[in-house]
Amino acid sequence: MPSEFELIRQLSELQAVRRNEVRLGIGDDAAILDIPADHELVLTTDTLNGGVHFPEQASPEDIGYKSLAVNLSDLAAMGAIPVAANLSLSLPNADESWLKKFAQGFFQVADQYDVQLVGGDTTRGPLSISVTAMGFVRKGGALLRSGAKPGDMIYVTGHLGDAGAALLSLQGELKLPGPQNDQL
Repeated sequence: MPSEFELIRQLSELQAVRRNEVRLGIGDDAAILDIPADHELVLTTDTLNGGVHFPEQASPEDIGYKSLAVNLSDLAAMGAIPVAANLSLSLPNADESWLKKFAQGFFQVADQYDVQLVGGDTTRGPLSISVTAMGFVRKGGALLRSGAKPGDMIYVTGHLGDAGAALLSLQGELKLPGPQNDQL
């Protein structure tokens, strides 16, 4: 595995997004963001572990994509506009090819939603990815769970539970009643 500084350099070269709000990004001890007037900073962190949140045999691109996408989903739920992310990787012995493919998936989402990678950490260990995403929302404009009231309309897109059901199926742990199990 490349050194932490070499990995940071490689990731920086793959990144296309450069946000005006990012005064200092990758390369120092911490990032500095300018928060626009009348806005608040919204932060969220998700950790994904191999074999728990994604199958061990998942492609590096898919793992990279999911690691940022789940965080941006949390920001969207709060009504925040995504701006930046930190990425921390614990890798057993991932080679440079694996890292490049992981970064392709990660930056596919970052480019689509105009998110700049501003920092993170790398270490050796079991496969684990932790992403902290940052976004802005107008002061007092965050959508909170506590703001829901009886009678509110709830809208969803897609199929609820597909990702979890797919993981359980791949792990051989999805059990459905009757003949439906034969279709897994």
